[in-house]
Amino acid sequence: MFEFSEGRSGESVREFLKLDTPQARQGTLLTDGFSGYNAATTKGVTSAQCMAHASRKFNDLWANHRSEVGRKARRYHQCLFRIEREIEDRPGDERRRIRQRKSRRVLAVFHRWLLEQRRLVPVGSATMKAIDYSLKRWTQLTRFVQDGDVPISNNWVENHIRPIAIGRSNWLFAGSLRSGKRAAAIMSLLHSARINGHEPYAYFKDALERLPTHPASRIGELLPHRWAPAS
Repeated sequence: MFEFSEGRSGESVREFLKLDTPQARQGTLLTDGFSGYNAATTKGVTSAQCMAHASRKFNDLWANHRSEVGRKARRYHQCLFRIEREIEDRPGDERRRIRQRKSRRVLAVFHRWLLEQRRLVPVGSATMKAIDYSLKRWTQLTRFVQDGDVPISNNWVENHIRPIAIGRSNWLFAGSLRSGKRAAAIMSLLHSARINGHEPYAYFKDALERLPTHPASRIGELLPHRWAPAS
């Protein structure tokens, strides 16, 4: 689901999750480190953050400076993601048990190593910033160990929004608030069609052709997760 907002403030997050209403969404919110999401955690939402985003900080250190800290941190992250690949098809309760047995040990060693390295690196350096990114978010980054239904990263979402991120300059100006909301609705339908295994053009063509004569009381039948081609 895509939502359009005029800014990046925490207020937009609270409104989207309806946090100040009886219909407030609950559960765990998996995000990157953008501070605007903090607005949700003060309203009862549990924060989990993306380990892949933390890993990229160290990948950059290794790629740009051949930093030994970057190289060693990458090894820890690779180990964690290898465990995740092995258990990705397991039920949530089983994933949690394996994470508690394997991932928690890796994280304990990794955390001690980060603390040691933090005392050795120069203040204000890129290495210090990469380490601090993880240490300041450690509880949120390791939330997946306590909850088998929480992914280690939000790469799945990132992959789905990549076409929009790449083409954002093409629709940088929506024209109006109403246009932006309409664009978000269309993107939501398009990506939902893909997730449900439909070819987006076939879905839109069929739904739009049926829409003028389709009963309003049964409009839900044309949503991607319920849609079936007209016979």
